Amino acid sequence: MLDLNFVRDNLPLVEEKLRQRGMNPADVLKDFHALDTERRQAITQNETLQARRNRASEEIAKLKKSGQDATALIQETKDLREQIQTSEKKAADAEVRLREILTAIPNLPHASVPVGTSAEQNVEARRWGSPPQFDFKPKPHWELGEELGVLDLERAAKISGARFAVYWALGARLERALSNFMLDLHTRDHGYTEVLPPYMVNSESMYGTGQLPKFASDLFRVPHGEKDLWLIPTAEVPVTNLYRDEVLDAAGLPISLTAYTPCFRSEAGSYGKDVRGIIRQHQFQKVELVKFARPENSYDELEELTRNAEAVLQQLGLHYRVMTLCTADMGFSSAKTYDIEVWLPGQGLFREISSCSNFEAFQARRANIRYRPEGKNKTELVHTLNGSALAVGRTWVAILENYQQADGSIRIPEALQPYMGADKIPARST
Repeated sequence: MLDLNFVRDNLPLVEEKLRQRGMNPADVLKDFHALDTERRQAITQNETLQARRNRASEEIAKLKKSGQDATALIQETKDLREQIQTSEKKAADAEVRLREILTAIPNLPHASVPVGTSAEQNVEARRWGSPPQFDFKPKPHWELGEELGVLDLERAAKISGARFAVYWALGARLERALSNFMLDLHTRDHGYTEVLPPYMVNSESMYGTGQLPKFASDLFRVPHGEKDLWLIPTAEVPVTNLYRDEVLDAAGLPISLTAYTPCFRSEAGSYGKDVRGIIRQHQFQKVELVKFARPENSYDELEELTRNAEAVLQQLGLHYRVMTLCTADMGFSSAKTYDIEVWLPGQGLFREISSCSNFEAFQARRANIRYRPEGKNKTELVHTLNGSALAVGRTWVAILENYQQADGSIRIPEALQPYMGADKIPARST
């Protein structure tokens, strides 16, 4: 969430940044200026009325002490009390409406973000490796998974519905091997601390990272007593909220955490997209990276976090590119985002496998996560960052499609073989 004073003092800038995101400022800001003016006038009026009431109360005391009649002043204080209550309610109502507007304003794109109107204007930052060459036509993962007997979408639909998957045998082991490999890499080589958070969170946590109220339809809600719980859409939510309403030790920054969790998304509005295979699922697994950083260092931390995610693909020998998202393609809470897209030869395209973002103070303001700089009494908001490192299911897809062999088997990348206890997924005999 943006700071109220910042929006008030920089309204033309906010409007321009919204236009860069492809939004109509009037639709987002609505009557912000009028409400802000109304609230400030009500507060000023309230202060004036309070001062008049205090003076009247002092005069009443003096009159009573001297035995004089204070009836008129007593009536005036009653009238003033009613006026004060009216101005307080007016200010409070305006503040509630202002907060509703503020929570609907997305983060402002960083100056380094390319301005664009769609994903077509995303800018390639770099790429690594080269696509594998085949002397046969490569197959997509849904065909490979079925032929190998490691991916079962029909039985998943039977027990749960569309957009779920069952993995069998070495397919299940590959999923487990990937998650363990990623966690070991990030904790051993990149200095992250592993954490295992809950898979359900309260509404305050969803609000803190920006999922609520705007994206409620994309989430799975679990009614629980008087309060709702929500299945997490990503480990970003519980891990970021670990420090909600806390003041962090400045000497301990940056804090780098990694977590493996299932993720649950209703994918509202996404039907008709990626209906084949397991690209877009209601449940999938992911290893997440989360950082809490000083504001002056957060963009250096974004570069490091993105390199950490890239390292997974490099060790697996998977061709990829890094895209800087343009203003219109960024997520609601992000100030800058890199998408890492892996090459999928069975589909002949690059597919997002990680999204690495700097949210600056946007989430920290909502979740009230602060730190106290050395030598200062006043606390400041931290910057939060996160990225997938990686989406396990999409990495599973990339391995099947990139390492498929002419005989129908799948070669296991060398880095994964110790975790798999095998060097291939053999083709089923016919």
